[in-house]
Amino acid sequence: MAVFNLTPSDSSIFILTGIPGLEADHIWISIPFSMCYIIGLLGNFTVLFVVGKEQTLHKPMYVLISMLALTDITTSTSFVPKALCIFWFNLKIITVKGCLTQMFFFHALSNVHSAILVTMAFDRYVALCNPLRYATILTNARIAKLVLVGLIRAFLFILPLPVLLSRQPFCANRIIPHTYCDHNAVAKMSCGDITVSRVYGLVIAFILSLLDMTLIGLSYGMIIRGVLRISSKKANHKALNTCSAHICVIMMAYPLGLFSSLTHRFGHDIAPHVHVILANVTYLLPPMLNLVIYGVKTKELRDKVVKYFCRM
Repeated sequence: MAVFNLTPSDSSIFILTGIPGLEADHIWISIPFSMCYIIGLLGNFTVLFVVGKEQTLHKPMYVLISMLALTDITTSTSFVPKALCIFWFNLKIITVKGCLTQMFFFHALSNVHSAILVTMAFDRYVALCNPLRYATILTNARIAKLVLVGLIRAFLFILPLPVLLSRQPFCANRIIPHTYCDHNAVAKMSCGDITVSRVYGLVIAFILSLLDMTLIGLSYGMIIRGVLRISSKKANHKALNTCSAHICVIMMAYPLGLFSSLTHRFGHDIAPHVHVILANVTYLLPPMLNLVIYGVKTKELRDKVVKYFCRM
């Protein structure tokens, strides 16, 4: 604790407190944190391995599932190891550059994750509404180009967040009541005018989320319209069932993420530890549950995973 008390005014570092008000319970809190993280890593690495090894899974749908798994791994890895270091070893210090770097990768990877969900919605639209042209419209090369656009978008729109904050003077009190360097939490450490930074962060979060949700909504609107034209109820059910896994992942990602973001910005009466726990749960649960959803809902992937486990 001596390091914690002596360094808050050091101009080169920040101090992450972990979950404010629950410092005495960090060891217990670390148990579900570490379990979710490890299960998520093992499950998503399994998906990457199986999709990579099986030639029959080298299709756009499974390539996108593996890319989603990769973003789940990288997003959670951008903040969970540091959080566990705080919980287990009381290693709360992070350099300003390290903090801004973590902020960039965390928000950029989250944005790429959203872009992949949009691409998956487009994939389901083409598969259901233009099945005869599916193989020519959505090649693996085209999927790679769409994901590359998502990466470029994330880089261009997220990079200004740490750049704007890096030019700000920070106050003597460098204690951030969080487990990772969230943009809003770091912005509050500044003694300068952060209006531009805060407005930019809010506008970008709103515009990108709205854009992605609109594109997903349009894709599923056209899917529903196409499905309703099918006279067979059995065919209707089969068509909608192919989208069920993606819909479940969307319902976990966007509502939880938006609720966490809005409560952090406008829920001033909510206890700080609730904000931090909610922010962590938003990015801890999906990597663990996504693989369960796709394992249950995607028979071909499930069968291949079971085959590899039976060989062990």
